[in-house]
Amino acid sequence: MPSFRRCLMLACVLVASVVGCVLFLKDPPPSPEAVATGLDTAKLERLDALVHEAVEGKQIAGAVVLLARHGRIGHLKAIGWRDLEAQAPMTTDTLFRLGSMTKPITSVAVMMLVEEGKLRLDDPVSKFLPEFKNPTVGVPNLFSRSLYVRPAGREITIRDLLNHTSGLTYRYWDLQPWTTLYRNAGVSDGLNHAPGTSLNNVRRLARLPLMFQPGTFWGYGLSDDVLGVVVEIISGQDLETFFRERIFGPLKMHDTCFYVPQEKQGRLSALYMPDRHGRVQRIREELGLVSVGEIEFSVTYPCEKNGQYFSGGAGLVSTAPDYARFLQMMLNGGELDGVRLLRPETVQQMTSNQIGYLKNYILKYGDGYGYGFGIHTVDGMGLDVSSTGSYSWGGIFQTYFWVDPKKDLIGVLMVQLFAIGDIPLRQEFKKRAYECLVG
Repeated sequence: MPSFRRCLMLACVLVASVVGCVLFLKDPPPSPEAVATGLDTAKLERLDALVHEAVEGKQIAGAVVLLARHGRIGHLKAIGWRDLEAQAPMTTDTLFRLGSMTKPITSVAVMMLVEEGKLRLDDPVSKFLPEFKNPTVGVPNLFSRSLYVRPAGREITIRDLLNHTSGLTYRYWDLQPWTTLYRNAGVSDGLNHAPGTSLNNVRRLARLPLMFQPGTFWGYGLSDDVLGVVVEIISGQDLETFFRERIFGPLKMHDTCFYVPQEKQGRLSALYMPDRHGRVQRIREELGLVSVGEIEFSVTYPCEKNGQYFSGGAGLVSTAPDYARFLQMMLNGGELDGVRLLRPETVQQMTSNQIGYLKNYILKYGDGYGYGFGIHTVDGMGLDVSSTGSYSWGGIFQTYFWVDPKKDLIGVLMVQLFAIGDIPLRQEFKKRAYECLVG
């Protein structure tokens, strides 16, 4: 009899285990958000698994992923660690250093002032910053390694700054002799504790020769830092105040700022970089200024407010949901929740190719460029799966977004990893996001 009871109990356990496995293997019920936004729940799990694999393989410490469609967030997930060493989990309200994802916001600020009639796209920059009057262009002598300087054919305009045809560059591109000139002049790329104000930095930049004649080439550089100062001069406010009062407040982007207040600093993600084996290692805060080649950045700049320096090209901090609100405003044609920042025709102008026959050489964001956005002018260009007319950009610490108007889709991937070149996760994440679309 005891033997029979043991056999019966064992049979019950086996049946329960099988039933449990069957229940576990069944697809989870679709979430209301996923259904409403046309996202396949099972494929969303595959999308998340990609990020989990990157965390488990120590390629990244953690990430926040977001997909929005038809005007609402359909998928928002925090995966991995905000602070791996402290075992602090990533959360959906984690703060990330945006780097160059600051640029689209600065471009919106400029176009708001254009709509108000306070500046024109073809205004010379010298109208607001006299230091840019009579610009010069440097012509390198390949034999003597010297630089011949000659007058520019025309002045830099606001339009040149918006579409990066100004002739300004970045020091970190390591294009000589401009890198040495920028370094010797104390010009900051916007990722560290620059001395003085944004205006001081731009004035140092204005004294240096341009890389090329304005309007003749697409060259990614400090144009948005100059635009940020133009916004300050015209508005009479520092850029932080203008952004807060005119953009972040109206859009309810309450976690987006240049300097993180004390009470929110615990939500700022730690910053990592790959070691020689490609596995993440923390960049320690006590290191201060970090130099990798000609790239210089500070881990702690978002927490050490000097109240003066606001980089319009690289300085902001935000969360994935906050930044998605900004992108939804753009996708809606300049309006969100009854608040309008821009006219639809202005948004259309910003998100259309504005550089003509010139090419955006950072092809991961499309071959064209608008005002603050890379533009995809060809369907499925290269390895990209987004539609013609999609626009995107990213930041130096592997933050990334794209907007696909044809699919009514927004994608945001937030990571904090300093790496030369893009991590493979970025394009694979985008590919799997498109596989999640239903209808």
